[in-house]
Amino acid sequence: MLRIAVPNKGSLAETATEMLAEAGYVGRRDPKDLHVIDPVNEVEFFYLRPKDIATYVGSGALDVGITGRDLLKDARMPGAQEVEALGFGGSTFRFAGRPGRFSDLADLDGVRVATSYPGLVDAFLDAHGVAVDLVPLDGAVESAVQLGVADAVADVVSTGTTLRQAGLEIFGPVILQSEAVLITGPSPAEGADTLLRRLRGIMVARRYVMVDYDLPADLVDAAVAIAGGVESPTISPLRDPAWVAVRVMVARGEVNQVMDALYALGARAILVTAIHNARL
Repeated sequence: MLRIAVPNKGSLAETATEMLAEAGYVGRRDPKDLHVIDPVNEVEFFYLRPKDIATYVGSGALDVGITGRDLLKDARMPGAQEVEALGFGGSTFRFAGRPGRFSDLADLDGVRVATSYPGLVDAFLDAHGVAVDLVPLDGAVESAVQLGVADAVADVVSTGTTLRQAGLEIFGPVILQSEAVLITGPSPAEGADTLLRRLRGIMVARRYVMVDYDLPADLVDAAVAIAGGVESPTISPLRDPAWVAVRVMVARGEVNQVMDALYALGARAILVTAIHNARL
């Protein structure tokens, strides 16, 4: 059986569980369950702390897992490799310090930097030739400067409001753009390719919708220029030979603009349908 590590809590857990369910896998019904077998799909799910997943997968104890790119890099497990970004759980890691104290990365040389991701930050600074005294903390690192534990922090940044409230400003380059990723271990595992195809199908379904419309046949080329689809639209004849029916995949975020442009061109009976799953 394919052994899959899934976050048991935190920001990644709910969406990861939803994706696996949409992909046809049967997971846990009780949040207290830590091990679930899906005999139909021949997989076992192990629900683990997100920080530990890269360690389990990288050591070969489990075959694949869903975790954050930040947690993968922080674990520094050579056997664990990212194979696919999953499109959720996005976050950005930056440095921050007292206003005016730091302007670029070189200013950190020799100072104390607090972070909840010492492996990630250490690897980044090593790659840039900057030596610091890392102060590992388990959350709420923005208070470290105010309390005198550190001179700067490296942490997740969304709007920057929390850092500003702590009297800090962001500086230097982006440390990492993170999101949920599928990772594999050191050895190929039977069933991993099927899991990857299924997850890709769910991501396609979340990014695209299906648009159907009727159009005068002599306007097909102009319509294809507006919405060309993944490969090309499906064109079907109608009873009226002057008209055709068109079906095309459109990016979900662009669908209203596409509908407006098609209607202005002359398309009618424009319908949008959600895609629940796909294989491209």
